[in-house]
Amino acid sequence: MKTSHVTHSLLVFLVATTIAAAENWPEFRGPTHQGLSSEKNLPLNWSSTSNILWKASISGESWSSPIVWKDRVFLTTATDNGQSCRVLSLDFGSGKILWNREAFQQVPRRKEERNTYATPTPATDGENVYACFGDGSFVALNFAGEILWSNRSYPFYGQHGLGTSPILYHDLLIMARDGSNDGEDKKLGWQTPWDGAYVLALDTKTGKERWKGKRGLSRISHGVPNIWEHDGKAQVISEAGDVVQGFDAATGERVWSSEVIGEGKVPSVVIGDDMAFTSGGWGGKETIKAFRLGAKGELKESNLVWEQKKGMPKVPSMIYVKPHLYAISGGILTCIKGDTGELLYQERIGGNYSASPVSADGLLYIIADDGVTTVLSAGPQFKVLATNPIGEKVQASIAISNKRLFIRSATQLYCIGSE
Repeated sequence: MKTSHVTHSLLVFLVATTIAAAENWPEFRGPTHQGLSSEKNLPLNWSSTSNILWKASISGESWSSPIVWKDRVFLTTATDNGQSCRVLSLDFGSGKILWNREAFQQVPRRKEERNTYATPTPATDGENVYACFGDGSFVALNFAGEILWSNRSYPFYGQHGLGTSPILYHDLLIMARDGSNDGEDKKLGWQTPWDGAYVLALDTKTGKERWKGKRGLSRISHGVPNIWEHDGKAQVISEAGDVVQGFDAATGERVWSSEVIGEGKVPSVVIGDDMAFTSGGWGGKETIKAFRLGAKGELKESNLVWEQKKGMPKVPSMIYVKPHLYAISGGILTCIKGDTGELLYQERIGGNYSASPVSADGLLYIIADDGVTTVLSAGPQFKVLATNPIGEKVQASIAISNKRLFIRSATQLYCIGSE
């Protein structure tokens, strides 16, 4: 009995130590907001019946992505036809739902069919989890599922619904609000530029506003902001319809603004080597642009480094695995040199795509709407290593932590690993 007790205690200790040492995936596109993971030895092959460590049924409708912190997995959903806004916590090891808490009820408003009333991915700082839902309301809960605060002072309306996600930076919860007019002129902010959009920062402890950065004239967007740190200062880099901008992370002051193309932009801005990579445009005006960071003022295109008119993604964000930028659109994967915009290859992998690619250990993981994940080698040559189906609809982006992949389908959360 004594030996058995010691062995059990050692196993518990080893499992806890492994989880503690693993990289967390605390918000949309992970710890860097870029879809990049430092994890090694991830599974290469799986299906709906192989290398599935567990799967959990999730009620409601939501395309928020899962997030992971040590032994917890969090995600959101909306039940009762979008009215009940809920945050869930699951056990990392087993997939058991530890709690499923209603944050509040919302009145469902207009959205596109492929959007949901719980599309924003939550974020966690390791102590609390923060979520936002389709009507624009925020909530903070601790890891026991107790509601700490809610903020419903920033109602949201947009012709497409709410598709962006909040991010954390120190004690700030930051989110872009690029909606459109709820009044008689529905084209305002949607098809016609307006001055009603902003980037918002809330205090994570209280939920109260710390700053609001006004965009100026812009149109609808769903991109998630990113953080650029340089010379001891931080900027919130955020793209909207017609503009990409930098805001002082401490004050919300708009530091610079440059011109991009289009409204209804979905991909999030990507940062690499002091450049911001953007994508947007419709009807033959599709373009990927790279802007040099560091300048101030109304820049128009004076900080434009390069422009590439092939391969622009309409929904998934791009991914920068230095020195290459990758984009998936219409089933075609595009690889571009990040410093020059030179097109290295365009190859067909098939499928339609909503989720943003992720990368770890020299590999790219790109999941299609039909639940097939294509695994490729990250590099200047096109090389498919595996195609892995789960046979369910997927629009949420993959999360990575502790040698496991987490994939949310329309009805399930899958934990994939080779252990």
